[in-house]
Amino acid sequence: MGALSLSHSLRRLWALERFGSGLRFFIALAGCMAWCWYHQQMELLTPLFLGVIASALAESDDSWQGRLFSACITLIFFFLTALSVELLYPYPWLFVVALSGSTFWLIMLGALGERYATMAFATLILAIYTMIGLEQSSEVLVSIWQQPILLVTGAAVYGVLSVIWYGSFSQQPLQHSLARLFREQCAYLKAKSALFEPLRNMDIEGHRLAIAKQNSRVVAALNDTKSIILHRVGGRNNSKVNRYLKLYFLAQDIHERASSSHYPYQKLSEAFFHSDVLFRCLRLLRQQGDGCKALAKAIEMRQPFDYGGGHTAALEDLQGAIAYLKQQNNPEWRDLLRSLRALANNLSTLDHLLRDAANPDVVALTKDDAILDRDPHTFKEAFERVLQHLSIHSLLFRHALRLSIAVAACYGIMLALHPNQGYWILLTAVFVCRPNYGATRARLIERIIGTLIGLGASWVLFELFPQLWIQALIAVAAGVAYFTTRTSHYKYSTAFITLMVLFCFNQIGDGYNLFIPRLTDTLIGSAVAGLAVFLILPDWQARRLNVVLAQTLRNNGRYLQQIMQEYTQGKTDDMAYRVARRDAHNADATLSSTLTNMLKEPGHFRRQTDIGFRFLLLSHTLLSYISALGAHREKLAHAPTYPLLNQDAQLLAASLEEIAQQLIKREPIEVHSETEQQLTYRLRDLPEEEDDTLRLLQTQLLLISQQLGSIRTLAAHVLNKT
Repeated sequence: MGALSLSHSLRRLWALERFGSGLRFFIALAGCMAWCWYHQQMELLTPLFLGVIASALAESDDSWQGRLFSACITLIFFFLTALSVELLYPYPWLFVVALSGSTFWLIMLGALGERYATMAFATLILAIYTMIGLEQSSEVLVSIWQQPILLVTGAAVYGVLSVIWYGSFSQQPLQHSLARLFREQCAYLKAKSALFEPLRNMDIEGHRLAIAKQNSRVVAALNDTKSIILHRVGGRNNSKVNRYLKLYFLAQDIHERASSSHYPYQKLSEAFFHSDVLFRCLRLLRQQGDGCKALAKAIEMRQPFDYGGGHTAALEDLQGAIAYLKQQNNPEWRDLLRSLRALANNLSTLDHLLRDAANPDVVALTKDDAILDRDPHTFKEAFERVLQHLSIHSLLFRHALRLSIAVAACYGIMLALHPNQGYWILLTAVFVCRPNYGATRARLIERIIGTLIGLGASWVLFELFPQLWIQALIAVAAGVAYFTTRTSHYKYSTAFITLMVLFCFNQIGDGYNLFIPRLTDTLIGSAVAGLAVFLILPDWQARRLNVVLAQTLRNNGRYLQQIMQEYTQGKTDDMAYRVARRDAHNADATLSSTLTNMLKEPGHFRRQTDIGFRFLLLSHTLLSYISALGAHREKLAHAPTYPLLNQDAQLLAASLEEIAQQLIKREPIEVHSETEQQLTYRLRDLPEEEDDTLRLLQTQLLLISQQLGSIRTLAAHVLNKT
């Protein structure tokens, strides 16, 4: 029992997403600390620690070969950056120009992708870290080369550990990402199930808004998993990750089916209020959500996934409830029962997908199983990508310009106040200044609170543990805690890094002397960052709401067109279809995050929030109706009425594109369209078809067409108020 318990505990520890990176970080910090203690050169601890932190900040997921290449490039950048700071620091005017210019271009490298953005940001942080050690240069560092070498040495220690880890456990990040994806799928299914509660006066809009927000989290998890898979297969098939690639494709299918809507839920609730059929749908959806959660745990724990056997009975009970309702021969239920049957079929397919996840090796990949890689692969592509963002309309360009000016201002303030210790003003501004006001405000508040907590905890621990060797252990522990919380709990990570810095400096000086400067620098840096994002080319979300709405409609229209191609040619799940589906969901998630950021902006800029959220409900409902078409794809090209339905679908896609163009160009939008009204009448009056799939296609196109009037009305309101 003891061995089994230990094995289970180790598996649970291994399943923690931050365990691997935290362990690497601990080994690197502990190794540097031990070396400095052994050689009695604690004055070298700070640059070594800062090098480790910068290297960890530059780390991005990759294969071990890619990680080795990235680590080598990072070390070269780090050394050149640190050396440049050493050479230029004595010349303030030249230094501030170089620092501001390099800040701009390093941020612009984010146009090349997340990997390059991470590396560039870490390089900028290292430049400021180099300044931290300059106050020691006259006393400790004997040459201009010593500090760059120490910083790069600390970075190399973590880099080597990172390469070894990725070579030994290359699939661990992918396992964590897939587990996170299926947990988000579970939350989405549970949120969706709430719509099936047949309650009087249920807050449908509130539930749909919660579903739309959860959908954005699922989309983010899908994008993260796709990125990790690409780093391992390079856009080509690879037997080592085939199992996870199949699970990723299963997750995509589950998401499409889970996001489908087959009829307005309020009408279903009103019609079947006295039946248990909706409760059975609710129960089945929650069971499938539990299945996704169990799958996530199985992936993390590297154990077999057992979907269980109770779902078959639940499906049979649902089918029986629908059959009983059909026997009532209520003519008012005819269309509703068709939609219920389509819903039951969709839930049945969801059930099969989760059963396939128990043994993904037997699932056949489609002929076109490549994943679109949007990253540039040549210097020319990279140059063109950056060039595309050299425009005042680019959010990245605005952020780069804003941050470079903020850095220059912080440097000037640092020289005016206390040039020997004012580096934390710069560091605070760089960490706090985010691409938009809402994110910056949240980060600013957390930074200040975290600093206060860290200073208070430092004072208490200084008093409790005056021994330097205990303080050294606390510094290592605080460093690890900072690293493991930096992306999830920024307030606490700030407190931990404050602890680490103060205890490191106390090894060679008096850490108490840094309390007031650290707090002052944090307040000043936060203020500069806040003013920069408020005054310098501010990205108020309301000003670009029309563009975000347009992209949502445009991508929904393209998704609909790709679905109709599948109905024409047969289900293929090729790259074009998957890209259109992902773009539609990405646009929906972008709209959700844009509106969330609007809520954090000053009142004057929140005027359109209500309209925006109403539009989000409409667009997400529209996407749900389109997704239902995608969930039931099969070849219908030879059906008698299909050509007419296909023509109607193209008209709907064209209408969505037309509204999108008018939103972007700020042209007047007609609230009423006679063409769309006639299209709705035509879809409503099509003859009854025995084929359920054809009837489903007709019903879903009708539901889509019925959304256009409300979409036009809200789009016109958006343009009138901007």
